[in-house]
Amino acid sequence: MSADPLWVEHYRDERDAAFLYRALAAVEVDDVRRDLFERLASVEDRHVEKWEALFAEHEQPTPSHRLSCRTRLLAWVARRFGTATVLPMILAEEGREVTAYLRLAQGSDIAPVHDAAFQIATESAEHARELSSLLGREGEPWHAGGGGGYLRSVVYGFNDGLTANLGLVAGVIGASVGPQVVVITGIAGAIADALSMGSSGYLAAKSEAEVHAHQIEMERLELELMPDVEEEELALIYEAKGMTADRAKETASTLMRDPAQALEAKVREELQLRQADLSPAIDGWVTGSATAVGALIPIVPFLLLEVGMALWVSLVASMAAHFAIGGARSIFTGRSVWVSGRDMFLVGFGVAAVGYLIGEAIARVW
Repeated sequence: MSADPLWVEHYRDERDAAFLYRALAAVEVDDVRRDLFERLASVEDRHVEKWEALFAEHEQPTPSHRLSCRTRLLAWVARRFGTATVLPMILAEEGREVTAYLRLAQGSDIAPVHDAAFQIATESAEHARELSSLLGREGEPWHAGGGGGYLRSVVYGFNDGLTANLGLVAGVIGASVGPQVVVITGIAGAIADALSMGSSGYLAAKSEAEVHAHQIEMERLELELMPDVEEEELALIYEAKGMTADRAKETASTLMRDPAQALEAKVREELQLRQADLSPAIDGWVTGSATAVGALIPIVPFLLLEVGMALWVSLVASMAAHFAIGGARSIFTGRSVWVSGRDMFLVGFGVAAVGYLIGEAIARVW
């Protein structure tokens, strides 16, 4: 008798999680974080044991296991750049696990599977809260969406414009062209990059809004077609958040009497969707404008200073801006300002160096 594919997937995910938390603990220098990772690894071990017991109880073979490429990559990134770089991704995974186990509990007629899935969902929710606290986030930590609104659009648009245009300007400087060509090339690059990033931001936000609207409509249809099932699922979600079983059922029953409230609760608690911080049009405009500002930094010195001085001022200003924007990115990544700024500085310097060498090589060939 072969093992249930869904059970196998959950079993392997738990083993991957146990490995990853131990990998994080092995490289974490902060005692509090290390202790948390070790405790989380121990809980994942218990989850593995629960699945192995279920396989044995139902006369299914214990599946073979091999670490996934994603788990290996996350462990490598943590070793190379620190645990803070992977915490947002692990937090998102714990959030998905909460929903997956709640669905498994709701859809299983086998009492041991229902109980095990519900317990794991509850513990995964607690994991997500603990990890969320490390990132300084509030609210339900497994809610979808990166958040950030204007700030995120500004930071990432500015970063793209600065890095891309610095490489372009360095390339034409390496080709030993006149300052007029440098300025024209830089301005053209800034406009093209701003339009590209702005349109990309608009289309991405528009696509996300369309996906959310489709998911909400599907949830509305499910509430109409299978209200009993949806009520039970909503009760499970509230119970996993800490309510007693009776209180969770009562809350779910009350909400289901009002279709609008029930849909709002399902969107918030199950789909974990929230209203977008920015409309697609505003997101595109903010991203494009921030990109243009970042892209102009390497160019402005050539408009104000003589060529020799402009070269150095452009490089210093661009490198300082790279460090600053790297520090700003730490707001979203959870990394330290210094480490994030340093890495962004090195990236910017590397892009400038490669661009210069390529421009110089092309000039020699031609």
